[in-house]
Amino acid sequence: MSKQLGKRLVKFFFGLKPTLGQGQRELITASSVAICILLLRTVGLLQSLELAAFDQLFRLRPNEMPEERITIVSIDEASLRQVGSWPIPDGVIAQLLQKLQVYQPSAIGLDIYRDLPVEPGHEDLLAVYQSTQNLIGIEQLANNKNTSVSPPPVLNQLDQVGFNNVLYDSDGRVRRSLLYWHINHQGHESLALKLALVYLKSYGIIPKKANNSDDLQLGKAVFTPFRSTDGPYVGADAKGYQILSNFPKPSCQNKSTEPCAYRHVSMRDVLADKVPKSWISDRIVLIGSTAPSLQDFVFIPHSSRLIGAAQPVAGVELQAYFVGELISAALEGRPLLKVWPKALEYLWIFAWSYLGAVTTWRIKRLTLAILSMLLCCLSLFLGAYVAFMYGWWTPIVPALLTFSGSAICIISYIAYMQEELKRSKEFLHQVINTIPDPIFVKNQQHQWIVVNEAYCRFIGYPNRLLIEKSDYDFFPKHEADVFRKQDHLTFRTQEPQENEEEFTDANGTTHLIATKRSLHKDAAGNFFLVGVIRDITQRKLMEEQLKRTAADLYRSNSELKRKEDHMRYLAYHDPLTGLSNRKFFAEQLYESLHWAQSNNLLLGLLFIDLDGFKQVNDTLGHEIGDRLLVTIAQRLSNSLRGSDTVSRLGGDEFTVILRAIPNVQVAAKVAEKILSTITEPIVLDGYTTKVSASIGISVYPINSQDSEALVKEADNAMYRAKHLGKNRYEFA
Repeated sequence: MSKQLGKRLVKFFFGLKPTLGQGQRELITASSVAICILLLRTVGLLQSLELAAFDQLFRLRPNEMPEERITIVSIDEASLRQVGSWPIPDGVIAQLLQKLQVYQPSAIGLDIYRDLPVEPGHEDLLAVYQSTQNLIGIEQLANNKNTSVSPPPVLNQLDQVGFNNVLYDSDGRVRRSLLYWHINHQGHESLALKLALVYLKSYGIIPKKANNSDDLQLGKAVFTPFRSTDGPYVGADAKGYQILSNFPKPSCQNKSTEPCAYRHVSMRDVLADKVPKSWISDRIVLIGSTAPSLQDFVFIPHSSRLIGAAQPVAGVELQAYFVGELISAALEGRPLLKVWPKALEYLWIFAWSYLGAVTTWRIKRLTLAILSMLLCCLSLFLGAYVAFMYGWWTPIVPALLTFSGSAICIISYIAYMQEELKRSKEFLHQVINTIPDPIFVKNQQHQWIVVNEAYCRFIGYPNRLLIEKSDYDFFPKHEADVFRKQDHLTFRTQEPQENEEEFTDANGTTHLIATKRSLHKDAAGNFFLVGVIRDITQRKLMEEQLKRTAADLYRSNSELKRKEDHMRYLAYHDPLTGLSNRKFFAEQLYESLHWAQSNNLLLGLLFIDLDGFKQVNDTLGHEIGDRLLVTIAQRLSNSLRGSDTVSRLGGDEFTVILRAIPNVQVAAKVAEKILSTITEPIVLDGYTTKVSASIGISVYPINSQDSEALVKEADNAMYRAKHLGKNRYEFA
């Protein structure tokens, strides 16, 4: 059984591959989740969710001041009952327009189709058309003439017609406004744009191109055209010149259940002269149906409700929203809705995915992780809400999904890691107790998670006190610092490390130990630092003793060698001048002759004897004489090559061996140089002395091939030089 467990331990410790680093794991998780969400978004599966979230921002925005520039004349159920028919006769419409014109409105929008006469009163209506220059009628545009609705012919001739086409999103709501549309190369303007331009004309505002672009500019506002992939849209119909509508949220002026976004007056009250002039004068008046029986209703972002059914708005009220948005943007700079570039959206979505992975991985505790997720989601929504108030559409749903998806993936992985960690700890605890050496296992927080009985006995503390504690809880700081440094090194390099350390047990006894640390992981990627300890205290004591013994022997050998070198130096050198002595000269001459013979080279030998040295020695004393010899020796050494050898044979006699000379003239030149150097005056203790030299020269192999004969020949030549007048040289 013990043998099988040992094999399993080896397989566990050494058969595992290195896992991904922490940063790589988070990055890969975040990237995978972000790519999945972006793919879902690209095919349009998130469009409905994003539009619904967008609607909630509209619903939560604060109420704005009531729009006093627009009044809606409602054709309600009471007005229909009074007229008694539908369509309303042209005569009633003519009477209504005449009543309104008395109050001098800025513009009148007739949001009722009048492509065909409705008697009685058609001629009266045509006359009103001709006389009302600020009246704008409507038409329904379509590429197929069978589905289009023509405008009133007279108004069409006067260019007082705007289309009232409505753009529906996939969920049936209206979030976009169509300003221009070209059909068969003919341009058309919307009813809202026509009315806004009539109103803005009195402020000197006319449509023009924005700087460096073809975008429409009205006063303070630049209207960026909608593209089919803006925001959450996927393949939306981007015909004509569309904009995302930033629907205002006017506060209600009354508590009734009737529509209150704009001031409403009924057609019946206008015909009965029951409407104050101030409600019509200098305003844009829109005439349209609000009667439930006519079913002219649409859904806009404000229609959404968290609880209950959505509340539609009348088509004429939708046109009022469009007109109000254009005028507010042009006059007051009210924000228009803008979307981010796609690259920035992708970066935003990935950033939230990465934040979800990083936050969850760093915290790891489930409760705190959930709380952090909620705080991050709240921050995301608040940030998106603030951006929305400034006119920016922020991708909320993809960010929430990537953030939550990454967090859930990491939480699942952490749960898996913890389960595997529990199994690994049980397995390790079972196995390492069969090993006699002290063994510990640490986690990445440097806490002991498993220790065997041998380690407990070695440290002197029971297992229950050590688990989930660190080195700093039991060891002196300087020892714990070393342990922590080695642990860090193992975790960082993921390579086995072996180090010798000091270890103080519970009794205060300090041991010298060798610890081998290695890094391993389980199936879930949990890292473990496994340390195996050997007590090397006795071995270290023996090593220190051996080192001391070796050091003593080294010192003894060094002293002997130093003495030996000194004796050798004394044996081969003149103690006064430091030059080589007669013995060294004889050996060097023998070796030099042998080398010259082997290489077929000439060798010169100079025998030097000082002239006048005895007189200096007798007159000034032996001390001055010795110092004179030292000076002469230095001058001789400085006059020669590094390969030449100068020696003092005794007294005032010197020799020079000239190796590898090309001819005898070289020896003569060296002799001349020596004579010139020696004859220079020498000042010693205030006395100026001057000596010269007599030099005899013999050359191998010209004079002899034997060392003794060469010396004798040079010596004879030296004496001949003395007899010939001194301070000169002679060849043998």
